[in-house]
Formats: sequence, structure tokens, C-alpha cells
Amino acid sequence: MLAQALSIFGRYFWCALSEGARKVQILRDRFQEIGGKDDPEKRGLMLLREWLSPEQRAQFDANGHFDVIGCKTAKRYRICYGSGTNVHEIDNACRPIMGWCFVPLGYLVPGDVMLAQKIALETDEVAALAVANRFPVEITSRNDPNVPHFRPF
Repeated sequence: MLAQALSIFGRYFWCALSEGARKVQILRDRFQEIGGKDDPEKRGLMLLREWLSPEQRAQFDANGHFDVIGCKTAKRYRICYGSGTNVHEIDNACRPIMGWCFVPLGYLVPGDVMLAQKIALETDEVAALAVANRFPVEITSRNDPNVPHFRPF
């Protein structure tokens, strides 16, 4: 009787243990899929991409930057990949007019900084620019003279 009870208990125990191990493996795979614990930059970019419109996402994938329309003035801003001096006000011909530097407090990966900048310009442009530092920009050519690259002075 005791042997039979131990056998049944052992069977349930091993079934539960293998089911738990299977669930842990699924969670581990999902966690790795979304960037894993050791790659906050990848997770930041994934979060940014979720918040971009389809047009902004396509622009970001192709060029490493995306355009945002300010909520108050309807000016166009280009947010380039980076954590500072990466916001440029652009004219209708996509030429930079002025650079703006504003970042959230604390250390954040570039994707998180860019998302904060996007939200700030789209929801409270005036307040974002009130705390921003302005800097002049110029167009420089790297490999292709037809592709503008922004470089702060």
C-alpha cells in the first residue's frame, strides 16, 4: 500500500516537475525573444518601434531617424538615433534649421530617450523646447553627397 502511494506520488511529482520546467522554458524563450535581461538597448528599440507610426517605423528602419510634427507649432523635427544632440528642426525640403538637445533625467538607452523626445514634441512641444539647448547644425556628406548627415558644430 505504501509502495503504491509512493509510486503514485512519484508519478505526480515528476509530471508536475516536467510541466513546471516546460513553462519555465517557454517563459525563458519569450524573455529572450523580447531582448533578454542583458540587452536593455534592444528592449528600448523594441519599445520605441511599438510607439512609432507605420510611416515613422519605415523611415527609422531605412534611415536611422524619423520625423515628428510638433503639437503646437506644426514644425517638423527629425529625431536621429542617439541620446543627445539628436533632434533637428527641419524645413519643408528636409534641411536642418536648428538642433535641439533635451533628454530625460537619468541614464537611459537611446531608444528610450528617442521615445521620450517623440512623446514630448507630440504632446507638449513648447515645454520640451523651453528646457532644450539649441545648437546650430550643418549638412555634411559622408559617402553619398545626396544623403544629408547631421553633425552638430
